[in-house]
Amino acid sequence: MMELLSKPWPWYVAGAVIGLIVPALLLLGNKHFGISANLRHACAACFPANIKFFKYDWKKEIWNFFFVGGIFIGAIVASQLLSNPDPMVVNPDLVKELAGYGLTDTSSMVPAELFSFESLFSVRGLIMLVGGGLLVGFGARYAGGCTSGHAIMGLSDLQWPSLVATVMFMVGGFIMANYILPFILAL
Repeated sequence: MMELLSKPWPWYVAGAVIGLIVPALLLLGNKHFGISANLRHACAACFPANIKFFKYDWKKEIWNFFFVGGIFIGAIVASQLLSNPDPMVVNPDLVKELAGYGLTDTSSMVPAELFSFESLFSVRGLIMLVGGGLLVGFGARYAGGCTSGHAIMGLSDLQWPSLVATVMFMVGGFIMANYILPFILAL
């Protein structure tokens, strides 16, 4: 069983499992899948204020807290019990390109040169972490949901706004990865 869990699953199996979450949530309680709404629920629960956006019955959405808690616990279990002890394999061409931007630590999924407490106080770190976080938060709110909510739930509900949002997420990601990110990394 541990070997089955410790190896990556084929895309068609993992995709089917994720896809089955949508009808399960709808059938079991008319719930919608998405992550970004949890910040709103947490703010409404922890910081009650006289702000119209946070004035609703957040207790009806408490299942979302368990869902996010499950993601957090699952990440801990996966990193502690199911992690691969072998070094991460990175394409040599990508290693060469990243080295051109000063990113030499390719031993983990998160480059320490970008995502560390020390890098937070650099221009590049502020742009990547603070600026990126603000843009993602604003974008998720402006789009009425995050990528998982629109691309998984919205598309399966055949919602036109979710199709538009998902296409724009992909276009924005392509532009960011190919044009803006290299400029930021060169700083």
